Amino acid sequence: MTRASIKWVAQLLACVGIVMSTAAAAAEWPPLPTQGFIKGRAAQQDDVVKGNAVFAAVANGVVVGKPIPIAIPQYAQLRAGHDRVIVVQAEVANGLRVYGVRRLDGKSSVVAETDVELLGTTRPPK
Repeated sequence: MTRASIKWVAQLLACVGIVMSTAAAAAEWPPLPTQGFIKGRAAQQDDVVKGNAVFAAVANGVVVGKPIPIAIPQYAQLRAGHDRVIVVQAEVANGLRVYGVRRLDGKSSVVAETDVELLGTTRPPK
């Protein structure tokens, strides 16, 4: 191997190391939010508008949701697809236990309790 090819291989490996460390950093869980969630009470429509809730359980103009007594916010993983999420809301409405979650890319969704694995408030490993 010539000096030029050794130098090229070294540069390539350095670039691969940078890409891998960037990917590893992107794979880390963020800190839990300090705002933008609902706990201890049912969400109102205004909470959804303000971005503090993902849904409001309302029937005939009346809020029917009741808070589920779990730690909010907390880390979680969706069972299908293994997407990492942060639980920002947990309510039971008409017998259904549902969670408002935010993916790490910021997209929100409502999932059934059976669709999510709660991981707690301690940042999980990568």
